[in-house]
Amino acid sequence: MTKLPLSLAIASVFIAAPVLAEEGPYLHPDDSWISLNGTVVSVSEKSFTLDYGHNTVKVQMDGWEWFQASREALHGARVTVYGEIDADAFKKSTIEASSLYVESMGTYFYQATVAGEKGLEAIDLAPRTPVAVGDTVVTGTVTSVDNREFTINRGASKITVDTSQMLYNPLDDQGFQQIDEGEQVTVTGEMAGDVFETRELVPDSIVVLKDDPS
Repeated sequence: MTKLPLSLAIASVFIAAPVLAEEGPYLHPDDSWISLNGTVVSVSEKSFTLDYGHNTVKVQMDGWEWFQASREALHGARVTVYGEIDADAFKKSTIEASSLYVESMGTYFYQATVAGEKGLEAIDLAPRTPVAVGDTVVTGTVTSVDNREFTINRGASKITVDTSQMLYNPLDDQGFQQIDEGEQVTVTGEMAGDVFETRELVPDSIVVLKDDPS
């Protein structure tokens, strides 16, 4: 199957989002899709254990280059995992991750190759961060960075994002989230200005969308 452009996948996610399953993974058949929130309680070389409130489940991260390099940072992290159920009559069900949102890192990791092979249900590019009524959610490419501001290109329009009111600086060289030109981001916040002024977004949260190269 031909890979879909990232922008098209984002625009289409509301048509083909993965099935939410609040009761957990063990009542779902093999090869079904699930989205699950929880806390990482242990990490191994190729997987981690997710506590989703009612039980725990093993999440398989085979082939993820990012996970191999940074898995120890996941201990205790709150995450949302999107993936496919691997159910076997002779062993406990697991989840084969296709994408992972790590709240403490402000980053959404995904595998575009999985989406290309298995369709849009394999990838959800709308991380579910807390959103207040009236907030604006914008996804696009960072085209420029200037001090505490950066610009998002959304095709025919551009939006300036002013991060000066955030508790941390996502544009400096500290911490995991360090936003540079060319990155894909989802910004949630309040839009300032009008059609006669430069459109400026004051963010409550910023999520970086990362394509794992594996």
